[in-house]
Amino acid sequence: MKTIAIEKDERGVAVLALMREEKHNAMSAEMLAELTQAAADLGADDSVRVVVLTGTGASFCAGGDLDWMKAQMSASREERMEGARALAHMLRALNEMPKPLIGRIQGHAFGGGVGLISVCDVAIAAEGAKLGLTETRLGLIPATISPYVIARMGEAMARRVFMSARVFEAAEGKALGLLAKSVIPEHLDLAIEAEVKPYLKAAPTAVAAAKGLLRSLGPVIDDAVIERTVEALADTWETPAAMEGISAFFEKRPPRW
Repeated sequence: MKTIAIEKDERGVAVLALMREEKHNAMSAEMLAELTQAAADLGADDSVRVVVLTGTGASFCAGGDLDWMKAQMSASREERMEGARALAHMLRALNEMPKPLIGRIQGHAFGGGVGLISVCDVAIAAEGAKLGLTETRLGLIPATISPYVIARMGEAMARRVFMSARVFEAAEGKALGLLAKSVIPEHLDLAIEAEVKPYLKAAPTAVAAAKGLLRSLGPVIDDAVIERTVEALADTWETPAAMEGISAFFEKRPPRW
């Protein structure tokens, strides 16, 4: 693994860390593949009781990698759809992993980073972390992550931040239902440990069965829903707004709208 790291302790607590600190843990194609594989490996590992998802450095996850975004500008529709599917299937793998997934949000999270928070069973952020679904600033939409964001926040809360690209702080993330709580950075590990401990007294098979039942009774996120989001993103990439927004971003100028 080049973009992530996994460490397990003697209790069966696995820490899955995003390791592209110099890129603010932005998601590349390689990271998507490695996270998908990690979800499968951890899910199948009987020695793992709990998984903690976190990042390194100032950001939890800044969203999509800039090199990937540049490549999308000249990619074909099918190539763009394949990239979107890779993100969608990674999120689905983490969402359905038969282990409790606890988000340790130590820094900022934007776009796909909010998607990662949304697939955690519980997420706690350090105060000062900034969050946002910033896609519409680029003329795009938060399509691939949308099923998970809406499942977490509900439509009413999602409407407050889903379209505006407004950046908000961890305290508002709690009010929106995205986060369970926010704590001062010095207390983040204590708060995560408090979430981990109850699982160590629960039967792992029962935890997995309970999570599976919960997901089956919640909003449906199946192949058809995923493909709908992939198509929606591909459609948006083909609009003049997306081309202008991405060009303006890389040219470091305001978009012309």
